[in-house]
Amino acid sequence: MVTMKSLLFTMFIFFYSAQLCTAQTDSMGVKKIYLAPWFVEKFQLSAGTFMPISNTNIRVSNTSGNIGTDIDFENDLGFEKVFVTFIADFQYRLSRRSRFDLTYYQFNRRSTTTLEENINFGDNTYLANSIANAVFNTHIYRFSYGFSVIEKPKYELGFLIGVHIVSFNAKLDADINNGTIVAKDEFAFTSPLPDLGIWGGYAFSDRSAIKGEVSYLGLTVDDFSGRIMGGSVFFVYKVAPSLDLSLGYTGLNFKVDATKPKLTGSFNWGYNGATLIATFSFGKKYWTHKN
Repeated sequence: MVTMKSLLFTMFIFFYSAQLCTAQTDSMGVKKIYLAPWFVEKFQLSAGTFMPISNTNIRVSNTSGNIGTDIDFENDLGFEKVFVTFIADFQYRLSRRSRFDLTYYQFNRRSTTTLEENINFGDNTYLANSIANAVFNTHIYRFSYGFSVIEKPKYELGFLIGVHIVSFNAKLDADINNGTIVAKDEFAFTSPLPDLGIWGGYAFSDRSAIKGEVSYLGLTVDDFSGRIMGGSVFFVYKVAPSLDLSLGYTGLNFKVDATKPKLTGSFNWGYNGATLIATFSFGKKYWTHKN
């Protein structure tokens, strides 16, 4: 795990190095025509479907001595392992080398099942044969800055630094066949999870390319510790001058330990699977593409 102080220092060095490279280019005072891969656009707005295979393990205990059960939400609570959800992304290229990204993921899941064994969650024990209603919602906002250290007419490779704002909510209640709630618990938090990574792309032709990235970071702040590992790889095809279609694989994996008043939680969950995205590009560029 890294500390907040070391993270801030890393961010400072990253941004300073990126700006220095840009300044050295601009200080030459010579107007040039730059070449970049065809998929490097000024603005890109993307939306699509994400079909992940989910793995969710949670343990929530209270400070009064009720030790939480390690719950597998898919096997113990009847959550679907594969589902379909929505993702969106906006990318802005400050220059052909510098890019900003804002990405949104939404995962809303719920289930109703008959418990096969006793489960401790929060302040309550949920008894076997009771009907459990579970909710597991995650909303993720990711902001990142990337700088390309290698930029050629057919490919690019760079580093990124970003942060995921993770909003998490898990609920569990139970009744005994007649609809009367006999137990109810909830654990929720919103926290930033920063990450560092590399990204790049390669153009096979004027219409087809492959793009990808991988990122990772662990962080401990006060009563919160988290780790995130993410990555994606996409095959991209230009179907029209301003429209691309991408088919690929996306992975998001989290491990979080959080302490709240009277409750402590340990969470380990991941979403990994196929992704289909449509991207609309617009905006005037001062760089050109190789024909």
